[in-house]
Amino acid sequence: MSFNPTDLDTKSIATIRTLSADVVANAKSGHPGAPMGLAPLAHLLWSRVMTADPKDSRWINRDRFVLSNGHACALLYIMLHLMGYKLSMDDLKAFRQLDSLTPGHPEANHTDGVEVTTGPLGQGFANAVGLAMAQANAAAAFNKDGFELFNNRTYVFLGDGCMQEGVASEAASMAGHLGLKNLIAFYDDNHITIDGDTNCAFTEDVGKRFESYNWNVLTVKNGDEDLSALWDAIVKAQQEKERPTLVCVQTTIGFGSLNQGKASVHGAPLKEDDIAQLKTKFGFNPEEKFVVPHDVRDAYKSYADRGAAKHAEWLKLFEEYGKKYSKEYEEINRRIAQKLPEGWEKALPTYTPNDKPMATRKLSEIAITSIAAQLPEMLGGSADLTGSNLTRWSDATDFQNPTLEIGQYSGRYIRYGVREHGMGAIMNGLHAYGMHIPTAGTFLNFVTYAWGAVRLSSLSQFQVIWVATHDSIGLGEDGPTHQPIETAAALRALPNMDFWRPADGNEVSAAYKIALESRKTPSVISLTRQNLPQLEGSSIEKASRGGYVLVENTDADITLVSTGSEVSICCDAVAKLAERGIKARIVSVPCFRVFDLQPYDYRISVLPSGNPIMSVEAYSTFGWGVYSHVHHGINTFGVSAPYQKAYEKFQLTDHDVADKAQKVVEYYKKLGQVPSPIAIQAALELQQ
Repeated sequence: MSFNPTDLDTKSIATIRTLSADVVANAKSGHPGAPMGLAPLAHLLWSRVMTADPKDSRWINRDRFVLSNGHACALLYIMLHLMGYKLSMDDLKAFRQLDSLTPGHPEANHTDGVEVTTGPLGQGFANAVGLAMAQANAAAAFNKDGFELFNNRTYVFLGDGCMQEGVASEAASMAGHLGLKNLIAFYDDNHITIDGDTNCAFTEDVGKRFESYNWNVLTVKNGDEDLSALWDAIVKAQQEKERPTLVCVQTTIGFGSLNQGKASVHGAPLKEDDIAQLKTKFGFNPEEKFVVPHDVRDAYKSYADRGAAKHAEWLKLFEEYGKKYSKEYEEINRRIAQKLPEGWEKALPTYTPNDKPMATRKLSEIAITSIAAQLPEMLGGSADLTGSNLTRWSDATDFQNPTLEIGQYSGRYIRYGVREHGMGAIMNGLHAYGMHIPTAGTFLNFVTYAWGAVRLSSLSQFQVIWVATHDSIGLGEDGPTHQPIETAAALRALPNMDFWRPADGNEVSAAYKIALESRKTPSVISLTRQNLPQLEGSSIEKASRGGYVLVENTDADITLVSTGSEVSICCDAVAKLAERGIKARIVSVPCFRVFDLQPYDYRISVLPSGNPIMSVEAYSTFGWGVYSHVHHGINTFGVSAPYQKAYEKFQLTDHDVADKAQKVVEYYKKLGQVPSPIAIQAALELQQ
């Protein structure tokens, strides 16, 4: 392939640079430097390389673009506007303003054409690895001779900050291991971060690091102006058949500014006189703002039309595919539409009290095995804890580089290695591709290793499912480093996050049912190491409401509300209370958020006014005030001991719960009728 730069290319790049300056200056906030430095590369990608259709930004075989250095989002917004996505010039003028489509960092499911939410550095790069993995899996599963339906590439920009974050290293290592040849990353090597020249903290040889990860590494020494060198690097990257490619592009941050190459152009608008000289230098009228010359706009329309034509060709190919491979055709359409197979939930196992006690992690394995055959879009995995998390179904094939001869790209079980943060960010990319539901396991306490990615799952409305075993002090001897005390409270505090802590097999099945049906909400399913009984009164239907009455008693003196392994302890405590003449009812709340979404009449029926409500959970009591009057839990770190001894130490045995409940009943009898926290909250909301 040959490439001959034209005067229109030069003019287009100048347009991007001057728009970058105007967008940030108009907002009086933002980062103009990287957009100005990366303008030549961005123009080249959109004008000559990437295949996408701005009129249908969700076309499944589009090339994906990720801006990992998300502070440079003015560049992405400008490119989307020029290409004709649903982003007007007025939207560019509203950069970083309230309720605009151009927020301060790119947000998925907010701005048309934005694939993933970026900003926390390194996350987008790891998302790109997930996008590339998803493409490799879809291609291996569905492509046929003469029907290369899935052949898109993933392109990602990243900067020095991304390179320094550990999550990027985790993901880069995995991408090299997997040989993701469809992934091309461009490193904006401008040697500037907020603190100044990178020599103050970052002097490693990035290229050699990536070569050790099994990446193809290329270098462009003049990314400011040498379009031919950029083009040659892209062609070589596309020709690579065995490895992902990193193109180290040496650029000048804020190119064209009076302060180009300095940290001062990284995160602050250019001054008026600087913008004026910039526009004059590039042949623009310094008195005009937000200018896109007609020939530049026409050129970008032609690039968009080219993408639309390729999309139309693909649709014809897909229709022909459907005539020959009808089953696969229907499967692809179902997945794109994000519909689950009809009747899939019938595969969820159910239990009765006669079934033997089991750890909920084992019950989770049974559920995963039951539904894996029904949901081919489910991609499982674990962070080197498969034997502990029990996340792999018996006939699963590993997702691997076929040359390693230990799996296939069509495999559905991912060996993430000891990379929780990378795993979480990669799962976000797997979801974003649009063909998969990713699940992966680790210990609950180590979900916090991936907190940056977990938070972005919630913010982005990405359906990822964490299988989080070893859920409490019940894991026992590993001690406080492994025993999560505060983790549940942190996850429950996240908006749009379902934290499930099932108490038995029916509740485990309910957790998976809702997690798999919740297309815009991530889930963490917290599971025990120790065996738990199958409970009388539980069911998938009841637990699917997030909270329900497990044991009713209309004459109850107290309600015990609990989750997970402590629900069965409460059942035993109720028997002890009965011996003392105290009547109690039990409520299980496996998921706070799902319960909160239920109608008020239902919630108040589960946690009614009248008598005290006491929560029981082997976690921090933080957050329980919304549901109970008194909280029995752990507000310190755990201990290293057999789990029975740990429960005894923290007074979480049935005897301890009964003793505490009796004191609560005696205290509240003096106060008379007690309003439910549910009723109090509702009353306060009405007053707002």
